[in-house]
Amino acid sequence: MDDLTRDGLPITVSAVARLANVHRSLIYRHDDLHAAVMARSTQPEEGPAGPQVSRRSLLADLIERAARQAQHIVRLEQRLSQALGQDAWRAAGLGSPTDVNALQQKIANLEQGIADLTAQLGERDDDLAASRATNRDLMTQLNTFHTRPR
Repeated sequence: MDDLTRDGLPITVSAVARLANVHRSLIYRHDDLHAAVMARSTQPEEGPAGPQVSRRSLLADLIERAARQAQHIVRLEQRLSQALGQDAWRAAGLGSPTDVNALQQKIANLEQGIADLTAQLGERDDDLAASRATNRDLMTQLNTFHTRPR
């Protein structure tokens, strides 16, 4: 296994058996040999720039990346399908009536208004919290002033 590591080759049961000139079933039959090979194969390889990633971590990264790409492809296919459907709808002359478009525009404007009002409400909540903190401080100062011995 040291020779494989030194040469930069992956440590697998087949590679160890090939280098030792034995059949790989010998390694599988001896639990201690098999455990040693598996333990060594999961360790990151030391390279000139420090520890390297293991084969298992690279495989996990590839699987995760493939899953993300598959999800992205599904989203793109859905968007393409919607766009093609809308184009076909318009090309057939079956577009939505103008009142529906006006209502959708009004909904968009109202949603923007809600977002603006929510931001204003957040600012007012911050101002109220600051006013309450100042009021508490003033009340504390007033109470300490009245409780001092004269």
